[in-house]
Amino acid sequence: MRKLIVGNWKMNGLRQSSEDLVGGILAGLPAGADVGVVLCPPATLLAQVAEIVKESPVEVGAQDCHPDASGAHTGDIAAPMIADAGARYVIVGHSERRSDHGEGDALVRAKAEAAMASGLRPIVCIGETAEQRRAGEALSVIKHQLAGSLPALSQADSLVVAYEPVWAIGTGDTATPADVEEVHALIRTALRSGAGEAGNQVPILYGGSVKSSNASELLATADVDGALVGGASLKAEDFLGIITAAAALA
Repeated sequence: MRKLIVGNWKMNGLRQSSEDLVGGILAGLPAGADVGVVLCPPATLLAQVAEIVKESPVEVGAQDCHPDASGAHTGDIAAPMIADAGARYVIVGHSERRSDHGEGDALVRAKAEAAMASGLRPIVCIGETAEQRRAGEALSVIKHQLAGSLPALSQADSLVVAYEPVWAIGTGDTATPADVEEVHALIRTALRSGAGEAGNQVPILYGGSVKSSNASELLATADVDGALVGGASLKAEDFLGIITAAAALA
């Protein structure tokens, strides 16, 4: 499958800065590159970014959604609203949502199901903390999160999974290719077990201090089908370097 590069802007960006950033990314996209590119700006910028990229191969995603389609949930955003703004993807279960907002696996799964019901493709995030890895619990944590967070795998063709070791997010630390390969192999096995052959077609992204300097090595690792990029997605040159690395492996 082709590589998928997702830029998670997190709580960054205003209208002018986002226009400049997206313009720079579009101007620098490698010609003919067989790479999927998704930009996930804050909700305030979804419609604007969707409008800018509408004639390009770049797609748009949101950073979270509520499990309900509507209702009295002040400050939340529903999956139908995200789709209406022009997005096609939504990140659910990011470690910062799990830690900052206490989101558990059951809620993440409900959000993923809500996304699918609205025609969105959820990017379901899983990953262990530094303490869990030091305790030798990394693989058991991943298995538990997969079992609790993934929606029914009968819709595997609408799903993306992202492995983001919490200890590597925004820290500058990156899992070794061997670490990543071990976890991604476990995820692929779980997907095949639940979805059969369709489990081979679910993109598994790596997220955790992905930069243009390490993207080639990480993206060449077995069962790494792309990257969930944080800080490096906020600078066009850095993000384009990752896209270029992915294109070279196509």
